[in-house]
Amino acid sequence: MAGLRGSTQFRVSIAALALFFFVHVHGFYLPGVAPQDFQMGDALMVKVNKLTSTKTQLPYSYYSLPYCRPDHIVDSAENLGEVLRGDRIENSPYVFKMRESQMCAAVCRIKLDKKTSKAFKEKIADEYRVNMILDNLPLVVPVKRPDQENVIVYQHGFHVGLKGKFVGSKEEKYFIHNHLSFSVKYHRDTQTESARIVGFEVKPFSVKHEYEGQWNEKTRLTTCDPHAKRAVTNSESPQEVEEGKEIIFTYDVDFQESEVKWASRWDTYLLMADDQIHWFSIVNSMMIVLFLSGMVAMIMMRTLYRDISKYNQLETQEEAQEETGWKLVHGDVFRPPSSSDMLCVYAGSGVQCFGMILVTMIFACFGFLSPSNRGGLMTVMLLLWVFMGLFAGYTSARLYKLFKGTEWKKIALKTAFTFPATIFLVFFVLNAIIWGQKSSGAVPFGTMFALVFLWFGISVPLVFIGGYIGFRKPAMDDPVRTNKIPRQIPDQPWYMNPVFSILIGGILPFGAVFIELFFILTSIWLHQFYYIFGFLFIVFIILIVTCAEITIVLCYFQLCSEDYSWWWRSYLTSGSSALYLFFYASFYFFTKLEISKLVSAVLYFGYMLLVSYVFFVLTGAIGFYACFWFTRLIYSSVKID
Repeated sequence: MAGLRGSTQFRVSIAALALFFFVHVHGFYLPGVAPQDFQMGDALMVKVNKLTSTKTQLPYSYYSLPYCRPDHIVDSAENLGEVLRGDRIENSPYVFKMRESQMCAAVCRIKLDKKTSKAFKEKIADEYRVNMILDNLPLVVPVKRPDQENVIVYQHGFHVGLKGKFVGSKEEKYFIHNHLSFSVKYHRDTQTESARIVGFEVKPFSVKHEYEGQWNEKTRLTTCDPHAKRAVTNSESPQEVEEGKEIIFTYDVDFQESEVKWASRWDTYLLMADDQIHWFSIVNSMMIVLFLSGMVAMIMMRTLYRDISKYNQLETQEEAQEETGWKLVHGDVFRPPSSSDMLCVYAGSGVQCFGMILVTMIFACFGFLSPSNRGGLMTVMLLLWVFMGLFAGYTSARLYKLFKGTEWKKIALKTAFTFPATIFLVFFVLNAIIWGQKSSGAVPFGTMFALVFLWFGISVPLVFIGGYIGFRKPAMDDPVRTNKIPRQIPDQPWYMNPVFSILIGGILPFGAVFIELFFILTSIWLHQFYYIFGFLFIVFIILIVTCAEITIVLCYFQLCSEDYSWWWRSYLTSGSSALYLFFYASFYFFTKLEISKLVSAVLYFGYMLLVSYVFFVLTGAIGFYACFWFTRLIYSSVKID
């Protein structure tokens, strides 16, 4: 026994050590971003990130195009969330010196062949943007709003190029942005003379550079000469993208002192111009909740109180035979439903998703998931989902034992694999499509192995541990006895038809969140920052209340109609809101996005199908447990002979 115990401890220690090493290598942490002080003349390294487009939704590595390269390309450390987002952060030949402006600095010269010119044209046609990073700040392009001249909005990254026509020409040509006019804003400490970077902006230009003599590193450009103080302007002839053309990449950098402090430097990026719409969303959702709460209060305080008082009065034999309503089905209301195993599985998976989302939002509201931690949100959600497997197993086993189940290992196995296997299968197919497009968004094999390890190595064991603990606890007692012979359900009116009532039940939970859903979809598919987690948390609480209340109301109507098959219907009633979410995502696709390629459309609907599936499991579990609590409460309040 001692030898066995020692070998077991050794294996556990090795497993813990392997997990620590694995987590450390793959970056499953949230790196704290500390302010960095720069002295005059310090080197500032500009990093490049993926190329993105709202038309294709397929990210590509910066060096997938023949841009100027440094001597050695070095990948920055990435966490799991960054890899899943398709971020590929690498060094670049753009190097500045702190508070030392430069004009017309040449980076490199390239000559286009058929392959490279085609690559540039494809990216320009698909409106790809170049993303860069300086001191962890993303590059932005300031643009004046056409409706408000004094208001400036910031677009993330600059376009690779543009399509247009020369004056007097009928043929449309492609032009590349080969000159970048950078503006670095800094906040200076008057005591130490050190500075911190608080802004990183750019204005891109397309310039057909000219020079005299043979090209070398010291060649002076006649179109952009720092000695003659000749800067690039919009009047220059643009640089055309065509086979055999020569392109010279140049840049300017200007340093501007700013009153913005380092702690507030992200405010510009996170500034939301539509706060009024968010408040309208909250008010809209609150009105729905108040309406539902009024209905529930009326049912609970008037109808239910009257019913319970009537049922608890001493009745004659004739009155007992004439009783109607929800008390009449007391002998069948807790009869285990058909496919009870799957109900246990989905209830446990819903609790797992609920715990993941709730804790993530709490972290986000406290500011732990800042956009400066790229990929931090996705990393935290994945890790929380993995560790919430403990609660999934516990919940499934407790419900399974209530249904008189005896094989807890079987239900734990189904809980550990049913929901995540569906997600992983669809994700794997979508990832294969992205990989076929040679996009940087494709999850590499090492990361795919990490996901499988998190699933099999951590989540599955936790589900079994939770299942074991849940099954060991005493089974919950039903408030009333269940009859041996099931009662026949009478014919139901048309408005209590299961399909109709389920579809009606999903409208209000969706109505409580659909306005906020617009901003979430915009941040995901139009590559914008979303950081109003305070609004989102309020909407999430409203969603919980709405799902619970609408399910309770419809469950009460169903029981009053002497229909006791409420188990699955309570889950599907609030879960049907996922159907409306998918319909809204389809509406958003055709009205707001400019996706024209079939592959991109497949990816969009594939990912939105996954989101809708998770939303179904989440809202379904909320409605089910609200109804579960409600039925046990009302039937424990009446006297049953």
